[in-house]
Amino acid sequence: MKKITIAIDGFSSTGKSTLAKSLAKSLSYVYIDTGAMYRAVTLSAMRKGLIKENYFNREGLIESLPSVELHFEYNPEKGFAEVFLNQENVEGVIRSLEVSQFVSQIAEVPEVRRKLVEQQQNLGKSKGVVMDGRDIGTVVFPDAELKIFMTASPEIRAQRRFDELKEKDPNVSYDAVFHNVVERDKIDTSRADSPLVKADDAIEVDNSNLTIEEQFNLILELAQKRIK
Repeated sequence: MKKITIAIDGFSSTGKSTLAKSLAKSLSYVYIDTGAMYRAVTLSAMRKGLIKENYFNREGLIESLPSVELHFEYNPEKGFAEVFLNQENVEGVIRSLEVSQFVSQIAEVPEVRRKLVEQQQNLGKSKGVVMDGRDIGTVVFPDAELKIFMTASPEIRAQRRFDELKEKDPNVSYDAVFHNVVERDKIDTSRADSPLVKADDAIEVDNSNLTIEEQFNLILELAQKRIK
């Protein structure tokens, strides 16, 4: 059976990663979380004091990129590959709201995007890959056999993200999460380099009123048709 490339793009907190992981597992494909790569670079910049509230040392970030080493290691207990930053497993750390508030600023830097897009293309050159992000179907794999563009209302996305974060941080507020979602949308869609847009041949899925199972079954069927 032939293998294809599946590109899943869309807005933040639409469940792209959850869907991509399940899809890859069902198809016995490799899952690559490109968002984790941008988050890891963001974490690196934060630790070096290059970005914080009302401060962003853009030139310092660019100069630091050669020292940022990323790789993925498969975790059999979790069923997906986790991201490592300079040999440290940072999968849990990068999901915080603190990292989330800066990741879109880091991701709009052309030098960061070039570094990570090259790595992503190398990881997926053998096909049999499910990759999610913001520009997979438009920049990383414009020839992907299946492109999905996921969306949902900002209010619903914020509630989902809030429910996820409050388990780790009981002090997190819905208003802060909603503001973060709206701000990330603005930055992602308006940046000059590889803005978030729906590819002409992508299938748009609004999951505002879909369960995780309904969404998975819908896209699995689409993938199976493309594979056949």
